[in-house]
Amino acid sequence: MTEPLRVVMAQLNLLVGDITGNLERMAAAAVRARDELGGHVVVFPELSLTGYPPEDLLLRPELYTRVGEALARLAREVQGIDMIAGFPHQALGGYYNAAALLREGRMQVVYHKQHLPNYSVFDEKRYFTTGNGPCVVDIRGIPVAITICEDIWMAEPMLQARAAGARLMLNLNASPFHRGKLLERETVLRERVREGGMPIVYVNLVGGQDELVFDGGSLAMAADGGVRVRAPLFEEALVPVDITVGAHLEPANGAWSEPLDDEAAIYRALVLGVRDYVDKNGFPGVVIGLSGGIDSALTLAIAVDALGRERVEAVMMPSRYTADMSVADARAEAEALGVEYHVIPIEPLFTAFLSSLEREFAGLARDTTEENIQARCRGVILMAISNKKGKMVLTTGNKSELAVGYATLYGDMAGGFDLLKDVPKTLVFRLAEYRNRTAPVIPQRVIDRPPSAELAPDQVDADSLPPYDVLDDILEQYVERDRSVAEIIDSGHDADTVRRVVRMVDSNEYKRRQAPPGVRISRKAFGRDRRYPITSGYGRRH
Repeated sequence: MTEPLRVVMAQLNLLVGDITGNLERMAAAAVRARDELGGHVVVFPELSLTGYPPEDLLLRPELYTRVGEALARLAREVQGIDMIAGFPHQALGGYYNAAALLREGRMQVVYHKQHLPNYSVFDEKRYFTTGNGPCVVDIRGIPVAITICEDIWMAEPMLQARAAGARLMLNLNASPFHRGKLLERETVLRERVREGGMPIVYVNLVGGQDELVFDGGSLAMAADGGVRVRAPLFEEALVPVDITVGAHLEPANGAWSEPLDDEAAIYRALVLGVRDYVDKNGFPGVVIGLSGGIDSALTLAIAVDALGRERVEAVMMPSRYTADMSVADARAEAEALGVEYHVIPIEPLFTAFLSSLEREFAGLARDTTEENIQARCRGVILMAISNKKGKMVLTTGNKSELAVGYATLYGDMAGGFDLLKDVPKTLVFRLAEYRNRTAPVIPQRVIDRPPSAELAPDQVDADSLPPYDVLDDILEQYVERDRSVAEIIDSGHDADTVRRVVRMVDSNEYKRRQAPPGVRISRKAFGRDRRYPITSGYGRRH
């Protein structure tokens, strides 16, 4: 038996558009893989030189010039180890999502991705031309196939590789997280190794990029479908994989990180998403409006876990309708987490607005207008702090509220990033309980008490919305699974409730379009995933 082939999976957190910075990170990783880990080949994620997804940066001709220069520099500066790097490639009259083998100062071969995803958050057909053949290269005497991300979800590239004599597949990925994604990936990989009769080394990107979070979880799967090496989730790592060489190639058992359960994975995704959004956009910290409710409490806990308490400021802005227990709970949350905390009552601002509008509102009954003014007073305060101190405002709206429009434009929706934008209310409760198992930072009565916006006397959410367990199931069916009103009713829900919820979802697209971005954790999030027209008559006859 010959010496094992050591493949190093370079699970890196890269920055979209930072070609020079990404090059430097890749070069440093390759040097470590060579000198510290004894690697023969290092594999980087998909489009590693540009970061993923570069979106319309790909329409700029200058980008391809800069990428070409960076690729040549990487090949020149790091030798003594093979490198497989992802990059956008201008060639043959088109633009391709590509991977190159760099060896001893030269680009030896280039592979063009054959299957371009054009669904959900992906729109690669907007930018790239489809590749049309396999790529099999010799690495230390072993025929190795190179594929990119979506290629592994289809049978054809694996069958091509096998027909071309490959005995090992290296797959570069930028595969974003959503609930259940790890199981989906491994199920697909098992189909591919069965079809090809060869191991797969699967290398995934890690890090937050706007709404998307890439969870890493790179792995090596043997031809029998067993995972032999698993990189950690939601963190950078250089992980070696030893491929034993004989009649059959076999990844040896190596580094192993346990998969995470649902709450742990989602919580880690939210932490990583907000950390990278704040850091990659250069904000010194964040400011959060605490209400004494569960959404702001969970947002505060995640922000502290992501950024550290010294970079988080919390502000309680009580009104005439704020319960004493809300004030006390907000203070308890801030003290438990050790953040800078201030109380700024909005009563003087609210009174001033009502006074200024008295003549305009003469003869008109009170309604949600007065409630929204309170939310907008708070929005003005938070944005003023943001402007003065340079901190980003984290909003605290959850997916259930945004879906049905239970939020105030230019009020509680005013800010730079919404951590819980894709987290339904029922999951908010589960995540709060999960966080408290680590340390009790959210008072139990915040979890137990009926949710309330506290914008009117004795107000609770149930006055305006169905119970959250009912609402979230209807929303999951309508928003994420695209089920019809009739199908949702047939699943056991009250017909009037379903029609009412669906009308609320359809009529509030204009609000969601103006909401800040937030971490995507579901199969279909508002924003990149679900793109509905604002002006539409589709839902008027439900």
